[in-house]
Formats: sequence, structure tokens, C-alpha cells
Amino acid sequence: MEDRTLKFGKNLIRFCNLLPKNQINFKLVDQLIRSGTSVGANYREANETDTKNDFRNRIRISKKEAKETLYWLDLVHEQNKEFEKNITELQDECGQFVKILAAIFEKTK
Repeated sequence: MEDRTLKFGKNLIRFCNLLPKNQINFKLVDQLIRSGTSVGANYREANETDTKNDFRNRIRISKKEAKETLYWLDLVHEQNKEFEKNITELQDECGQFVKILAAIFEKTK
């Protein structure tokens, strides 16, 4: 999962570099990059925690960031319809992260 979230972050950055440079995209991309790369960062932090509670909290944050990333991807799609294929691929991967992280969170109760 660490490698998968890192690959997602890299793909997200590459995608954002393709988008037209305009005032709206600058703001959307800033938020998208922050939340999208935070998924993997928080997952890695979860794997380095010392307690079960810390682990669960980091997994919860990672899931929350994945859901936020889906929100920003929806807004980027609204502004950049010509990139639908790219956006759909990112949304699919991010949606899988939400499900995986939710399952991990539930199993650690």
C-alpha cells in the first residue's frame, strides 16, 4: 500500500502538470496535491506508530484525505472536462484507497 499510494501521488502530480495554467486551476490543484499526497504520507506514518490508537488515528486521517481528494478531483473535472479519462483513473484508484483504509480502520477496533 505504501508503494501504491506513492505511485498515486506521483501520477497525481504528473496529471496536475498537464492542466491549463489559470487562476481556478491554480487554486484547485493546490488543494488536490495537498490532500492527494497526504493519503500516502499519513499511511506511512500509521505504519511507524507505536500504539494501536495512533495507528487507527493515522489510518482515519489517511481515509479522510482520500475522501477529500475525491472531492477536489470532482471540482477539477468540472473545470477541465477534456481530462475525463485521466480524472476517472485517479478517482478509481482513490476510491479504492477509501475502501481499503476503511476496512483497515474497522479491523483495528
